[in-house]
Formats: sequence, C-alpha cells, structure tokens
Amino acid sequence: MERMNFDLAQVPLRELNAFLHRDAPAQGVQKVVVTNPDGAHNIAVGLDCPIDVEVHGHAGYYAGGMNKTGTVTIFGSAGTGVAENMMSGRVQVKGFASNGAGASMHGGLLVIDGDAGLRCGISLKGGDIVVGGSVGSFSAFMAQAGRMVICGDAGDALGDSLYEAVLYVKGSIKSLGADARIEPMSEADYAAVKELLDAAGLQHDAGLKHDPRDFKRVASARSLYHWNADADQEY
Repeated sequence: MERMNFDLAQVPLRELNAFLHRDAPAQGVQKVVVTNPDGAHNIAVGLDCPIDVEVHGHAGYYAGGMNKTGTVTIFGSAGTGVAENMMSGRVQVKGFASNGAGASMHGGLLVIDGDAGLRCGISLKGGDIVVGGSVGSFSAFMAQAGRMVICGDAGDALGDSLYEAVLYVKGSIKSLGADARIEPMSEADYAAVKELLDAAGLQHDAGLKHDPRDFKRVASARSLYHWNADADQEY
C-alpha cells in the first residue's frame, strides 16, 4: 500500500494520528493525504517514520510537532507551534505560520513560504528554518544552535539572548535583542544562505529568487555568556 487518504470531515483526528504512528510503518505506507483539516490541532504529530503527509487546508496548533524523519506539507496556514520540537525531517507551510513556529527544534528543516508570527524559532536548538516572508517580534529568542533565513523583514528584539544560532535577514530589522549584533558576511555565509534557499525551494518559485549577497548576518556578541559583577545586573 503506497497511499492512504483521510478526510477529517468523516473520520476523527485520533484515527489519523493512530494510523500514522502504528499502521503506516507496519504496512509500508509511503504517503498520506489529509483533506478538510478545518484548523484541527495536533495533525501529524510525533511522526517516527519516513512518510510523506500532505495536509490540504489550514492546520491548527502544533502541526508536525516532534517530527522525526517524516515530511509534512501544509497547503494552507498553520497555527501556533508548527514543527515544535522537531528532531529531523521536513515541515513546510505554504501559507502563514502563527506564533512559535519551530520552537525548540533540534534538527530538520522548517520552511514557511509566507510570513511567520511572533517568536519564530524561539529556543532553537538545531536544524534550519527558512521563512519566505517576514517574522514577528522576539524571533530566535534564546536560539542556541541552528540557522534561520528570513527573506523579508524582522520585528522587534530579533535574536534576543542569542547563543550560537546564526540568522540571515534580507529585509529590514526593526530592532535587535540583547546581545545580538550584525556581523560581516563571509563566503561561507553566502554559501549557507544559498544552500538553505535551495533546500527550501525558494530559489525556483516565480518572483521569489533571492541573492545571498543581499542578506545580513546576525549572531551573538557573547557578552551574556558570563556573569559580570561590574555590570550592576544591567545589560
């Protein structure tokens, strides 16, 4: 069996997720198509097999969360926490992603074709996020590792309390957060941006081709790494 269809207007979400967790790997199902999601929460969470899941419509909270090796494509927008705590694999949102997209990701690739809301990539621990549009305030807050490419603009406090994650921004940055700074781009940075744009497919869509040399590098100044007794607790 190569493909299964689930119409969430006819079957409960619990049945879909149970199939993805248990029956799909056992039966060798390669692709699952979900229709009429109607903003349901927790679609395709906790995938632990190399399966392709297409969601045709809008998803609610935590779609594709805790993903491991799966590929989830949402042909619509996604609610809070899409791809939250993803370990590997790929999650792509063809529309808008709400708050906390890619929160605490450890690996894999999250692609958001449109804009992302507040705190995109919060507490990022690894993996890559590519946003075709803009991101909201406090994106990459406390991002510890991994990379983000933002093809549009960034809101307030980008990279606040940033650790070792690196951000690449093409558009304007409203403000940088504590300890984040703009650094010179190197040839390795240009190559990284090209690699990520290619992986996201954004270099090939009409009207969305980007030049890596138009991006700025945002990284940590590392002044928050150590307690400074003379700073009077003000940073």
